[in-house]
Amino acid sequence: MQHHRVKITDTTLRDGHQCLWATRMRTEDMLPILEKLDQIGYHSLEAWGDATFDVCLRYLDEDPWERLRSIKKIVKNTPLQMLLRGQSLVGYAHYPDDVVEAFVSKAVENGINIIRIFDALNDIRNMESAIKYTKTAGGHAQGAVCYTVSPVHTVEHYVQAAEMIAEAGADSIAIKDMAGLLTPYKAHQMVKTFKEKTGLPVHLHCHFISGMAIGTYIKAVEAGVDVIDTASAPLAFGASQPAVELMVKMLENTPYATGLSLSALFEIAAYFEKLRQERGFELGATRFSDMRVFNHQVPGGMITNLTSQLEEQKALHRLDEVLQEIPRVREELGYPPLVTPTSQIVGIQAVFNVLTGERYKLISGEIKAYVQGLYGKPPAKIDPAVLKTVLGDKEVITCRPADLLEPKMDLFREEIKDLANSEEDVISYAMFPQVAEKFFQARAQK
Repeated sequence: MQHHRVKITDTTLRDGHQCLWATRMRTEDMLPILEKLDQIGYHSLEAWGDATFDVCLRYLDEDPWERLRSIKKIVKNTPLQMLLRGQSLVGYAHYPDDVVEAFVSKAVENGINIIRIFDALNDIRNMESAIKYTKTAGGHAQGAVCYTVSPVHTVEHYVQAAEMIAEAGADSIAIKDMAGLLTPYKAHQMVKTFKEKTGLPVHLHCHFISGMAIGTYIKAVEAGVDVIDTASAPLAFGASQPAVELMVKMLENTPYATGLSLSALFEIAAYFEKLRQERGFELGATRFSDMRVFNHQVPGGMITNLTSQLEEQKALHRLDEVLQEIPRVREELGYPPLVTPTSQIVGIQAVFNVLTGERYKLISGEIKAYVQGLYGKPPAKIDPAVLKTVLGDKEVITCRPADLLEPKMDLFREEIKDLANSEEDVISYAMFPQVAEKFFQARAQK
């Protein structure tokens, strides 16, 4: 039995509210509690990146860079962590390397210490630039594998991905279980093998959605996992992570004890609980409908999107048909993990197939790009008949998709001109041109 203290990353300020509060926590909600969070002794605070960037600009009338700087001013002891979608950064398309370099170096300069980098297809080529630029900027580059279940996603498949992430220069490896599908014994096997084969620290990030994550964490801890991700109880469970209070208690008086203070954690939870009630948000809960993820493997956030798409079409009664169609489409497309943006790509196609009554009669532009290889290499071969229907005579590209992209930063600078007050503004504009421009115009009026 190994004796080692397990470290904990707190996801409350990013994934917790992204999963349960539609990413609507504001910077002003965070600032009063940051000093207490900083004193807990967390391995890191995940406080930036992924959907928070878009939502700040689009819905909260906030500058995401400003949020990062204000958090960093208060958080002095604990590393800040962000989530980055590889070559897609915090957006939905691949960006050229010069945009990746600009984004990553500014993120580190403004206060990010650890960047967790993933690719929706686990195509490591789409992570290489982000890993390299993170290290150049002096940040800790963490490469993540997205966990999913399919005939091609064997433990060997993941070990190969982990070894490639290590070769690309990552400082640590994360297993990202976005749909809560990782079973305890599979986690034990993966953590143990990853550590043996790469020699790097291994982090585990599970969503509670199916109810398995606590058991999964315990087995991973026994296998020697270095860090687990949790959230403060009011923003834990359901589609979010397990609660920190629970994991601290479960590991107490064992060789793995975290050493974190439960009473200090309860003070923090009380703050978030009051905020939750003021905002009228529900607690994370696992329902039967969530557990059906074992069969259809569709993550919670994706089901929410599907529901609203079908409601718009007055076709909500067909949700079950769509959930049955998704695994078919996913198989035909080479079993992509269902995470942004592939979850949307597969989901929209499944909706088209069901609503038109004819499969692949309507084909989205994203599906064409995906099948053509513009998102990277799918885990398995794409069904030849679907390939033909979608592409016709078009050639599939086999290079790293970003190799086809020209540098863009100068163009973005030129386009946004005087509305941008900083390099950070130019990067925000690169991510979300219309949204950022609108935000800058409103800011100029203030």
